[in-house]
Amino acid sequence: MGARSTGTEDLATRNGTAPDADGARARTAELHELREQVRRGPSEQATEAQHAKGKLTARERIDLLLDEGSFHEVEPLRRHRAQGFGLEGKKPHTDGVIVGWGTVHGRTVFTYAHDFRIFGGALGEAHAQKIHKIMDMAIAAGAPLVSLNDGAGARIQEGVTALAGYGGIFQRNTRASGVIPQISVMLGPCAGGAAYSPALTDFVFMVRETSQMFITGPDVVQAVTGEKITQNGLGGADVHSAVSGVSHFAYDDEQSCIEEVRYLLSLLPQNNREMPPVVAADDPVERRNDTLLDLVPADGNRPYDMRKVIEEIVDHGEFLEVHERWATNVICALARIDGHVVGLIANQPQSLAGVLDINASEKAARFVQMCDAFNIPLVTMLDVPGFLPGVDQEHDGIIRHGAKLLYAYCNATVPRIQLILRKAYGGAYIVMDSRSIGADLSYAWPTNEIAVMGAEGAANVIFRRDINTADNPDDMRAQKIKEYKNELMHPYYAAERGLVDDVIDPSETRAVLAHALAMLRTKHADLPSRKHGNPPQ
Repeated sequence: MGARSTGTEDLATRNGTAPDADGARARTAELHELREQVRRGPSEQATEAQHAKGKLTARERIDLLLDEGSFHEVEPLRRHRAQGFGLEGKKPHTDGVIVGWGTVHGRTVFTYAHDFRIFGGALGEAHAQKIHKIMDMAIAAGAPLVSLNDGAGARIQEGVTALAGYGGIFQRNTRASGVIPQISVMLGPCAGGAAYSPALTDFVFMVRETSQMFITGPDVVQAVTGEKITQNGLGGADVHSAVSGVSHFAYDDEQSCIEEVRYLLSLLPQNNREMPPVVAADDPVERRNDTLLDLVPADGNRPYDMRKVIEEIVDHGEFLEVHERWATNVICALARIDGHVVGLIANQPQSLAGVLDINASEKAARFVQMCDAFNIPLVTMLDVPGFLPGVDQEHDGIIRHGAKLLYAYCNATVPRIQLILRKAYGGAYIVMDSRSIGADLSYAWPTNEIAVMGAEGAANVIFRRDINTADNPDDMRAQKIKEYKNELMHPYYAAERGLVDDVIDPSETRAVLAHALAMLRTKHADLPSRKHGNPPQ
């Protein structure tokens, strides 16, 4: 019998696995070294330059977005194949974009993040193909897609192939619309055609001072129009969150911005085939809202903050307002009632008396469509004196834009509840999800006034001759106003005709809504068979 082998070296030699310079262990070590190089990025100097601008790196952003240790990267070793203009000598791994998936609050989320340290995050052919792949994976898996944008637009050296890459992104944004939640987080510049992808997504987040969006930059604007303006003045976070309405949310720093993205994801379903996540309800459904009896004045001309009403009704007073600084005369918010997510649309009497205008109509219409796409029930809270009158509103298309909100409500199949607090006048009453356009339930407070117009205006029209011929026109006008209110604007007029399901005690609002939403949770409604509608534009 031969001698018994001992020792690791002898065993490895006998099994034919002795280490060598080109063996599996060496190659695996080489792989780990390469991965570490890719993870670190192009250079320490590039990372320091990114931090000096007050910006995080792409991987630092992904670490903030996703649950710790959950990220799985796709194609980290991808390189471009472009030639000319010096590109053949510069082929960094990742090609300037990091793509993959992980979890947020334990649920799968796909993401891609531009790496500004590599080609300024500019999009080339390989860069675009990586984004296309992760978008296709998100659609196939039925999970949200979050883009962390910090790029300089198309890679000029790659010409039309870079532009074609954007086309592929836009096509996938459109295909995913209403299928999976799409969230764009703007963390740097976004110029030219690159701005259209965020515009196609469901939500846009921006960070003040560091993120901008525009089709043509300040230099081009000055060359063409002679107007001088800074990048932030042209397309910064405050501009797009308060003036243009392009951005839904704006924050002072990347950390708070990305944390709010995580919170938004906790309120959304994974896709259009699922319901939003439900949490344990530890705020009693039957909690009374006695504060509302004093918070909302009975006098329709006195303003109040509708946000205070919402805080009183929803779980723990917590809600996420969408487009908080744009079209402030209407509030759109996501919240929970009895642990279930609900979409709230409410007039804001503190801003333009809560009237509907062009921007408010567009804001609310898009929100209604988003909620309907992702199975989020709608509660519409009315205190609306009508549409905003004016030459500018008419010439700018208030009819066309107001019809967008009407179309969105009429097309929505999710549970829909209308709550009338005070005024509900004219076409605005109809448009704000009245029973006549398909609301499942309509409730009103005893302070409600539902009419074609306010009593003063109505009396002036109906009783014009009586008022003009009276010995004392002012007394006659007051008498006729009182008469009109008593006949057509008392709080039970609509309820007597079945247009309001019940007049409720304001202090019971939370309980009434919670029970109604629970009943409607199994609602099923089909739309007519069609390719798609043709909504007003």
